[in-house]
Amino acid sequence: MAENTGIQKSQGSFWLSVAALAGVPFIMVLGNSMLIPVLQDIKTSLSLSTVQVSLIITLFSLPAGLIIPVAGFLSDRFGRKPVIIPALIIYGLGGVIAAIASVFFKQNAFFLILAGRVLQGIGAAGTAPIAMALCGDLFKGEDRSRSLGSIEASNGLGKVVSPILGSAIGLITWYAVFIFFPFIVIPVVLGMWFLVKEPPKQASQKLSQYLKSFAKVFKEKKGLLLSSYFSGAIALMVLFGVLFYLSEYLEQQYGLDGVPKGLVLAIPVLFMSATSFITGFVIKKEKKIMQVLVITGLVIMAAALAFLPLSKGVVIYFAAVSIIGIGTGLVLPCLNTLITSAATIEERGLVTSLYGSVRFFGVAFGPPLYGYLLARDTGLMFWSSAGLALAGAAVFYLLAGMRGSAKKNPGTFIFRPVPAKKPGDK
Repeated sequence: MAENTGIQKSQGSFWLSVAALAGVPFIMVLGNSMLIPVLQDIKTSLSLSTVQVSLIITLFSLPAGLIIPVAGFLSDRFGRKPVIIPALIIYGLGGVIAAIASVFFKQNAFFLILAGRVLQGIGAAGTAPIAMALCGDLFKGEDRSRSLGSIEASNGLGKVVSPILGSAIGLITWYAVFIFFPFIVIPVVLGMWFLVKEPPKQASQKLSQYLKSFAKVFKEKKGLLLSSYFSGAIALMVLFGVLFYLSEYLEQQYGLDGVPKGLVLAIPVLFMSATSFITGFVIKKEKKIMQVLVITGLVIMAAALAFLPLSKGVVIYFAAVSIIGIGTGLVLPCLNTLITSAATIEERGLVTSLYGSVRFFGVAFGPPLYGYLLARDTGLMFWSSAGLALAGAAVFYLLAGMRGSAKKNPGTFIFRPVPAKKPGDK
């Protein structure tokens, strides 16, 4: 079936739609990043262990990762906005539950907070990955890469702002961050409702045909998709693991807390956000550039991670961490564009949502893994992360079609080796 791009003609309309769409990943990323600066306060107030407090991150990201494919399937069947808007409301309600538990149950609030975080994670499943799919529906070519670069930059901006915002709100009390969530959801819901015009929904395929179409897409592009999923999970696991480690490191080694700690935590993510935005403009629709930048970004991350245990002095240390942010900013916008361009509008929601799932799994496992490794050896933590980043680069190089020639299909990125001629062929 031909793809209906629903492309927006006016640049003013384009940027209004992108701004509204960018609000979705912005508030989604607040769900984890804004809590990182107050995790130590939560740990102390509720008498938790390091592993227990890491569950506040994990039990947001893990349910999101599990539910995202369902949200993607529903968005393919019923439309993107009918999934995104209710998901945002559920996300806000999870914050309400965590806030009420913190206010009224005090020391006994931990398990109800986790319940609220699970609900927030379920809501998050229908947000950023579906917004990425909607960008793919609305735009094509250079506009698609620019919109997806802006989406990733917004994601990164959320990570920049959230430590500062979380630290500032945490000065009131640690549970004030939960109260903030339902209020920030309201303008994003209004922006999605009024500013984003979803392309008209075509008649849905029968479920059997839909599954066959999805299986066909995955079969044709499994190397690209699997290697992209793997690379995206590694990039975010490393980023969130490093941020989790830095939050504790800054407090214990330098006595930084509150807004100063939030400002320092924002430095590496600011580099990631700026790099993501620039990358979205540079790559346009050139798949070869995207492939090279994915590998380059992962190698840069690996080099900086390997250097961290050897670095001396706080300036050099944060320079290395900022380089990790730059590497991540090269990787993610390219993966976003490659994946959203790998399917037509009918299957894009599920294809993109599977990518969103593995990103959330990366975020979910980063903090507890780094907490576990940190208790044993800092060098092991960073060097094993460097090895994972290199493994991601190697897998992407081997599976994403870089070694073979690619057959170009306008509007999508399809990587197929050129078939050998049979005897008797002209």
